[in-house]
Amino acid sequence: MPRRRVARPAHRGISTERVDTKRDGDWNVRPITGATSTKPYTCPGCLRPIPPATPHVVVWPVEKSLLSAAAIDERRHWHTACWTKQR
Repeated sequence: MPRRRVARPAHRGISTERVDTKRDGDWNVRPITGATSTKPYTCPGCLRPIPPATPHVVVWPVEKSLLSAAAIDERRHWHTACWTKQR
């Protein structure tokens, strides 16, 4: 009996992007796994480094600011705990 093939989406991961509301507005939040994190970043919450291969979140505003061409240009990498504590 032949094996039954199950159709899979082209992209293996399911997007877990969400919108968080903080006191300064609504923010798109995308979790990043350690496997896809290849560069170091500085967390704006604690000003400490986020080393490569460290799970964290990328955050950008839903509405762009007046000085930006697009909201995605304002994205920042945060430690997950620092973003969670951010009001």
